[in-house]
Amino acid sequence: MTSDSAETTPLRDSSETARWQDYFQLMKPRVMSLVVFTGLTGLLAARAPIHPVLAAIAVLCIAIGAGASGALNMWYDADIDQKMRRTRGRPVPAGKVKGEEAATLGVVLSLLSVMFLGFAVNWLAAGLLAFTIVFYAVVYTMWLKRWTAQNIVIGGLAGALPPAIGWAAATGSAPLNAWLMVAIIFFWTPPHFWALSLYVTTDYAKAGVPMLPVVKGARETRKQILLYSLILFPICLSPVLTGLGGPIYLAVSGLGGLVFLLLAWRVFASKAGDAADPRVADRALYDVTEDEKAAGAKAARNLFAFSILYLFALFAALLGEAVTGVSPLELLK
Repeated sequence: MTSDSAETTPLRDSSETARWQDYFQLMKPRVMSLVVFTGLTGLLAARAPIHPVLAAIAVLCIAIGAGASGALNMWYDADIDQKMRRTRGRPVPAGKVKGEEAATLGVVLSLLSVMFLGFAVNWLAAGLLAFTIVFYAVVYTMWLKRWTAQNIVIGGLAGALPPAIGWAAATGSAPLNAWLMVAIIFFWTPPHFWALSLYVTTDYAKAGVPMLPVVKGARETRKQILLYSLILFPICLSPVLTGLGGPIYLAVSGLGGLVFLLLAWRVFASKAGDAADPRVADRALYDVTEDEKAAGAKAARNLFAFSILYLFALFAALLGEAVTGVSPLELLK
C-alpha cells in the first residue's frame, strides 16, 4: 500500500477507552492558550475594577468556549484531518475518540461556558462568546473552510474576538479600544496562516480545502501576504493614538512591525510555495532542506514563526502596561 493511500483510509472507530488527554487534545490546547491570553489582556487592558473571582470566571469561560469550538471543529473536520499530515494524528481521525463524543463534548461545553459567563458576569460578554463559538464551528468550519479561498480571512473573526469578550466582561461594554485589539488579530491572521499554507499546500489540496495557494497559486498568496502585512502595520500602531497602548507597546509594535514587514517582503520576493512540498511523514514542521531554502520555504516558515512571536509580544506589552500601571500615550489628545 502506498503512503498516499494510507493517508486517505476511512476514519477508524475507537477500539479502546479514550484517555482524558485525548479529550483534552480535542479542545486544541495550543489555540486555547492563545485565546485565554488575548482574552485576559482585553479584560485587564480595560483598566476597570472587577472582582478577582469574576475575572477568573470570565477567563475560565473564555477557555472553555475556545475548547468547545475546537472539539466541534475536530468532529466536523475529521474527514479532511485524516488526509493531512499535520492533522491526521488528532484524536478523532486517529481513532482515539469517536466523532459523536467530540460533538457532544463541544455542545455541552458551549452551553456551559456561555450560560455560566452570562449568569456570573454579564450577558454582553456571554453573547460575544456565543457568537464566537457559532461563527467558528458553523460559519467557518462547516461553510467557509470548504467553500472559499477567503475562509481564513472571514473566519479569522472568531479567533479575533476574545479581547472584546474580556473587555466586555470587565466593563459591560465593548468600546473602540476593544475592537482595535480584535482588528489586530483579524488582520494578523491571513499572513500568519497563508505563510503556513505556502509550505503545506499539498496537504490542503489533497484534503480538498480551498486555501489561497491551492485556488489562486503561490504567487498570489505571496502578494496577499505582503498586502495584509502592510495593512497590519498601522493597525498595530493605532492603540497608541487612542489611549490603549503606552511607550512599551509603541516600541514593540513599531520595531516588531518593521521586522514583520521585512519578513513579508522576503516571502513576496521568494518562490515560496512554487514547488510541491517534498516533506515526508516524519519531517518536523520547521525542518528546511537546502533545496527548500533556495525555493523560498524558509522565508515562509520564518514569517509564520515570527508572526506568533509578534502577536504574543503585542498583547504582552498591553498586558504588562495595564498590570504595572504604565500610562497610555493618547497621542490624538
